[in-house]
Amino acid sequence: MIDHHAALIYTMVMVSASDADMTDAELNTISETVRYLPVFRDFDTGRLSEIAADCTELLGQRDGLDAALAEITQGLPPKLRETAYAVACDVAAADGYTTQEELRLLELLRDSLEIDRLNAAAIERGARARHMVL
Repeated sequence: MIDHHAALIYTMVMVSASDADMTDAELNTISETVRYLPVFRDFDTGRLSEIAADCTELLGQRDGLDAALAEITQGLPPKLRETAYAVACDVAAADGYTTQEELRLLELLRDSLEIDRLNAAAIERGARARHMVL
C-alpha cells in the first residue's frame, strides 16, 4: 500500500496523463503542489520522480487505472480525500482547458473517493478560479 504522499502524487499524475498529453503547465502544477502544500511539508521531494514513474508504470498495466484508483483510496485517510480531489482539479485546470478524458477521470476519482456532488462542485469552481487568466 502507498502512503498519503504517494496517493496524492498518483492522483495528480493520473489526471495529467489521462489525455496522453502531460503539459508543462500540469507538470509545473504537480511540482509546485508538492513544494508548497502543507500536507507535503514532511515529504522528501527527491522521491517525486520515483513515485510518478511508479504510477506511470502501474497505469500501463492491464487494469492499471482501477489498480491506481484502489491504491489511492487505500493510501488516503478520509480527511485527505477532498485534498486529493482538489489537487486533481488543479492539475486538470493548469493548462487552461480540461479535456473529456480529464473530466472522466475526475468523475472516477469523485466516485472512488466518495466526494459528494456539492463539495466536488465547490472544489472544481475553486480550481477554475485559481487558474483563470485574462
